[in-house]
Amino acid sequence: MNLVLQGPQASHDTLDRLAALAAPARVVRLGDHAIRCEDVPFSAQLKERVDAAAFDAQVDACFIEAGRTLRDFGLVAMDMDSTLITIECIDEIADMQGLKPQVAEITEAAMRGELDFSASLTRRVALLEGLDAASLQRVYDERLRISMGGEAMLETVRAAGLKTLLVSGGFTFFTERLKHRLSLDVAHANVLEVADGKLTGRVIGGIVDAEEKMRTVQRVCAGYGLDPRQAIVMGDGANDLRMMGIAGLSVAFRAKPVVRAQACVALNFSGLDGLLTILQ
Repeated sequence: MNLVLQGPQASHDTLDRLAALAAPARVVRLGDHAIRCEDVPFSAQLKERVDAAAFDAQVDACFIEAGRTLRDFGLVAMDMDSTLITIECIDEIADMQGLKPQVAEITEAAMRGELDFSASLTRRVALLEGLDAASLQRVYDERLRISMGGEAMLETVRAAGLKTLLVSGGFTFFTERLKHRLSLDVAHANVLEVADGKLTGRVIGGIVDAEEKMRTVQRVCAGYGLDPRQAIVMGDGANDLRMMGIAGLSVAFRAKPVVRAQACVALNFSGLDGLLTILQ
């Protein structure tokens, strides 16, 4: 088993100190802020010890089978809000109504897995009734930002021949623009209903919840002749766990504790391009 240690501010001394906990046969430097410890005698107790020490040092630690590279995969599937992008779009839309605190509280509880996602989305969208639909463009233009390392990660996975999927419990207004902007292959999200230039407070069609996210990964994989185990799935909230659970590699990005605990990889400090360091 290999152990990859990385952090945007990690010093050589910090990385070496963490590596010593794993007693590796070899240490390979992967740049100024990352190392790979090879032939680590893995155990659950060692993982717990290294994970805790690394988190305290603001370093991401990932145990992974030796030899795994991007070539082992055919698809990268990503959640949108707080994963590919830095914001929760619905919270920022609600801010246009002066309702961000109320909506953000529901969003946070849903992402922690404390509320049913579909019911919580219905409640949140209802609060947007009457908002000028032009506010969506303001959110996109003024507040939406790609997460650190996102564009570099996508450029590299595309060059390696992987397909890309953006699957979101958010809204098509944003996913379709990101699909075009970032040259993504597939995007799937909820459709906000608009009438007379105003949001009605309703979603058209079925809600993209945890089950639908998982089914979307399965459908897209099947369409490209891939097994879901050939997918890398990235997310941050409890509604991402089902699709992460069928993937060959699950990546928790700036994620809630329940998601970090179940993911293969947790990127708490590195950018999305930390995936590339792990699979090189």
